[in-house]
Amino acid sequence: MVIDFNNLKTNNLHSQTEFERKVIFFLEKWLDDSKTVAVQTSGSTGVPKVFEIEKDKMLNSAMMTCNFLHLKTGDIALLCLPTEYISGKMMIVRSFERKMKLIIAEPSLQPLKNLETEIDFCAMTPLQVENSVDKLHLVRNLIIGGASVSESLKKRISHLTTHIFETYGMSETLSHIALKQLAPQKEDYFTAFEHVTISTDERGCLKIFAPNVNGEILQTNDLVDVRNRNQFKFLGRIDHVINTGGAKIFPEELEALVKKEIPNEVVFMGAADELLGQKLILVIEGEESDEIIRTISNIPFEKNFHKPKKIIFTQQIPRTPNGKVSRIELYKKISDSL
Repeated sequence: MVIDFNNLKTNNLHSQTEFERKVIFFLEKWLDDSKTVAVQTSGSTGVPKVFEIEKDKMLNSAMMTCNFLHLKTGDIALLCLPTEYISGKMMIVRSFERKMKLIIAEPSLQPLKNLETEIDFCAMTPLQVENSVDKLHLVRNLIIGGASVSESLKKRISHLTTHIFETYGMSETLSHIALKQLAPQKEDYFTAFEHVTISTDERGCLKIFAPNVNGEILQTNDLVDVRNRNQFKFLGRIDHVINTGGAKIFPEELEALVKKEIPNEVVFMGAADELLGQKLILVIEGEESDEIIRTISNIPFEKNFHKPKKIIFTQQIPRTPNGKVSRIELYKKISDSL
C-alpha cells in the first residue's frame, strides 16, 4: 500500500494486512477532531506506559526532522516500524507534514527486501539495517534509532553514499531532537535541531529544552560531553554506571570498544561483590567460543579494571519489542550464573 499525502483520500485506502489496518487506524485518529493521540513507550529503561501527545507538537517534531534532512513535497518515504510506538507514528506524521508518498512495508528484519525503486527517506532499527545493507543504495536519507549502532555496523555502512544518521531522543521528545551522521561522513557529536537548547546538570547529565515539542525542561540520565550550544557526545547512562572499587565505568564505552573486535552483541554489567562493591561482567550473545575469549583478552583496555572479571555467553540477549537491549531482563536471566 502507498499513501500519497499530497492527494490524500482516506476513503480510497483499503488494508490487505493487519499492519496496513493499524496504519489506517492511526491515520483516522490523526485526522479526527481530537487534539491528542496515544503513544506507548518502549519500556527499555522501565515499565512501558501509554500517554497522550498533542498533535501540533508532533507536527513540530516532524517539521524539524524534515527541515534538517531537506525533505520536500512529493518525496517518497517508507514506513517499516510498528505504529504502536512513537517511531512508527512519526514516520506517518512526517509524511503528512511534508506531503510525501509513503510506502507501507510490514515491519521485519528485512524491510527493504522487496524494494526495487529509489526512496528519499526511511527510519529503521540497527537490526533492520544490518539485514538491509545491500539495498541501502536505494535510500537517499536513513535515520537509525531504537538502539545504539554497533561499531561493526558503522564499518559496514561507512562506504555508502546514502546519508545515514544515528538519532538521539525519547518518547517525551516525540522521537529525536538531534542527529549524528554516520555516512558518507562520520561525526562523533550529535547536532541538536533548531529551537532545541541543551545543557547539563551537576552530574553531567543532559538537560533538554525543546519548547516546540515539550513545554518542560527534560532531565535525562544520559551522561554527555557538551561541545557547544547545540552539539553533544553521548557517554552512557548514569544508571548503567558500574562502580568497581571506587572507579566508575561507563559500560556503553566498553561495549563500543569490544564491538570493534567481535560481531556479537555484548553487554557489560555490574554484579555485587563484597570486596569491590561491583565486579565487571561481560555478557556475550552466541555460542561459547575460546577464540572470542582470546580476542577480548587481547583488547587494549585503557584501564586494567576495564577488563571483565567474568564472561558469560547466552544464546539470546533479551530485547524490548522495538529491539533495544533490556538490561533489567538480562540481569535476571544471568543472575544464577553470577
